[in-house]
Order: sequence, then C-alpha cells, then structure tokens
Amino acid sequence: MGPVKFDDIPKTASEVLNDDYKTSGYDFKTKLKTSWDGAVISTAVDLWPAKDSCMTPAKLTWKLPTPGGFSAICIDKLEMDKNGGLKVEAVTDKVYPGLKVKCTSDLKDVNKITAGCTYTGLKDTQLILDTKAMSPQDFTCEVTHTQGPATCGLKLTAATLTSPDLGVRYASGPLFASLLAKEKFGSFAAACHYKVSSDIRCAACYTYGGKADGNFALGMSYAMSKDWFLKAKVQHDKSITLSAKNTISKGFSVLSGCKYDASGKFSYGLTLSAE
Repeated sequence: MGPVKFDDIPKTASEVLNDDYKTSGYDFKTKLKTSWDGAVISTAVDLWPAKDSCMTPAKLTWKLPTPGGFSAICIDKLEMDKNGGLKVEAVTDKVYPGLKVKCTSDLKDVNKITAGCTYTGLKDTQLILDTKAMSPQDFTCEVTHTQGPATCGLKLTAATLTSPDLGVRYASGPLFASLLAKEKFGSFAAACHYKVSSDIRCAACYTYGGKADGNFALGMSYAMSKDWFLKAKVQHDKSITLSAKNTISKGFSVLSGCKYDASGKFSYGLTLSAE
C-alpha cells in the first residue's frame, strides 16, 4: 500500500470521528452502473428541502471511464447541482508511467480551471501538485513518504515555502497515532486510534494552538454484525452525537443519526442509499 495524501494522514482516526454521521436533513442517494462504456450515474435528492424550494435532485453526477470508447481520458466527474452549476473533472494516466494528470473546470469561468498531477513512480513516495491554470503561482504541493510503519509528509503553497505544513503517522498492530503541524507551526493537531477488537474501534483527537485551539473529540464505533454499525462521539462543545448504519440488503442501506448540544438543541437526520 502506497503513502496516503497529506490531508489523509489522520484518516484512520477521523474515520471513527467524522465519517457516517448524519444529524440533519433527509436524503436519498442512488448509484447506478450502466452498460454504456462503464458509465456510472449518481443522484442525491433532498426528500424534504427548505420551504419554497423545488423538489428536484440536489446533485447529479456522472462518471465516464471511457467516454465514447476513448480510453486515454477518464471523465472522473461530471456534476450538476440543484442551482444548475456544473463541474467536470478529467484525468489520464497515459502520459507517463506512474503519472496521473487531472484537470477540473466549472465550464463557466476560465479563472477557475485547475490542473494537477500525481506522481507515484518513486518507491513508497507520492508527489502531488495542483494549481490554477490561469494563475500558476497559486499552487499547492505535497509530498508523502512511507518508511515501514511510519508515514511522513509536507504540504506547501507559495505563501508557506519557508514554513510548510508537516505531518507524521505511525501504525503498529491495533495502535495508530498522527500529528499535524499547520499554520506556520502555530497549530498542532494530534489524533490516535485503537482497535480493541475486529468489532470495536476507539479514537480521539486534540488541537493545540491556531484557529481551532482546544478543539477535541472522543469517539468509538461498534460493528454489531455485518449489517449493523453504531457510532458515538463527544466533542469540545459538549455535544453528543450518535449514528447507526444498517445494510438492509445488498446495495441498500439506511444511515441515521442525532446530535444533542449544550444549549439543549436536538437535531437528527436520515440518508437512504441504493446502489
């Protein structure tokens, strides 16, 4: 397994603390693979949208692996939101071995066109460069490298050439830990994860300094069975969040959750997914 992206360095812990929590709104999501050159169509519908809004799909997304039978380029995303906004993302890995080139656009403003590349030709190393096509000086560059059980990385922009964001993660058996240094070394975010058993996972995170100084979260997930997953977490704002995911049958699942905060506010949400 190759190194992760820089922002995914704490992912093992953030999966428990951030993923699959639905505490507001009601959605219905579908994903359909077609026989048309392997094209995949996804939709997301707001079942009860805000007052005075129309009951239309909030988002439509197409993925065209071989558009028109042309295998050199993959339309990884062709998206339309409820306001009619468009987004297209095209990628190709045919330019050079180990190199993937990506381009994104909103099909409206040339100043929003972005171009990027990912290179994995060096052993245990991943290099990623993203920039705006019309403003190449607005770039983001990151490098991650895996050495045994550890992964380290850095991420920089034109404004942080002398003080890039740094990160490191370490995994050994059931234990995992990560540390990110950001905001010109003014913020440090630590995360840890422990796999108690094949069914129970625990995680925690804490941020020292910077804009999110003092933020923390403690959480756990429990796989009751292959079809039922439960999650819970508490956060620095004294809120408690619960979540449950049930796979009713192959390809059809229900995700529900609720949140109670210190002010007494209670919210809940539901997502139905069909693939």
